[in-house]
Amino acid sequence: MSSYAFKPRSVFSQEEWARLTAPVTWQGPLMVFHAWAVIGLCMAAVTLTGHNPVVLVVAVMVIGNRQLGLAILMHEAAHGLLHRNKKLNDVMGQWLASAPVGTDLDFYRPYHLTHHRFVQTEQDPDLPLAAPFPTTKASMRRKIFRDLTGQTFLKQRAFAIRALFKPELAQVPGAETIAARSAVVRFFAVNLAMFGVLALSGHALVYLTCWLLPLATWNPLATRIRNIAEHACVESDHANPLSQARTTKANFIERVLFAPYWVHYHAEHHAMMYVPCYRLPEAHRLLQEKGLLDGTEVAPGYVSVVRKVTRAA
Repeated sequence: MSSYAFKPRSVFSQEEWARLTAPVTWQGPLMVFHAWAVIGLCMAAVTLTGHNPVVLVVAVMVIGNRQLGLAILMHEAAHGLLHRNKKLNDVMGQWLASAPVGTDLDFYRPYHLTHHRFVQTEQDPDLPLAAPFPTTKASMRRKIFRDLTGQTFLKQRAFAIRALFKPELAQVPGAETIAARSAVVRFFAVNLAMFGVLALSGHALVYLTCWLLPLATWNPLATRIRNIAEHACVESDHANPLSQARTTKANFIERVLFAPYWVHYHAEHHAMMYVPCYRLPEAHRLLQEKGLLDGTEVAPGYVSVVRKVTRAA
């Protein structure tokens, strides 16, 4: 049974459901602005401190997570939740959120909705992300090392570039969504424009250190942690949609480094995929008050999730 079986109107009052699903207007554009504002402020801090190593390391982590945030906002657009105007929703999702980090909204939307429909079954295209877990501590260390040294990034980009010439690669079950040909073209176009603007203003180095470096290192790690936390080692009861994903109680530091834009409320999102991300905390609170989260795995933090999905070597 998929998350489509959840009947919110039988759970929430009419007033509660109307509040959770009220049309998105200014909130979506504000989140997109926030993502780019944080990135811009980090770039400014690195520039003003002359690429101070400590400031640069912090900026790489914050920007890498905000790049994940752009992917999360693309995900919101896939559900039509960045703006109630469909055209504006898709333009923001495609050009301001998706293209800069190398994904593609048009490719991602049907892929992701298939994930929702068949979550945690053999028909789930995201199953390969959770299937390898639990894994050994040694394996986890190797994964983290590959992420932080840029190996994951280079592997993904090489796959994507090959897909330019062999489009059938993008249709392979489990293939990264980054393999869509349009994603590669848009990624290079937008990134070339970003580099050009920074270079013309005398800050070409900032593109490399404050955009490309986070995208190649911290972003893959933050994305991996996010993917693990959502579905890995979750004991799903397909009769209960609220058990098909994990919700993680992220603290402030975890939200800054791994969990942008309320992505950690994943069980609630799967049960109610048309509730905007910024209303998921309220949805969580209401469900908790109604005693409906007893079958939901709610982790106390990301450290506990990583511990659960690893075992002794």
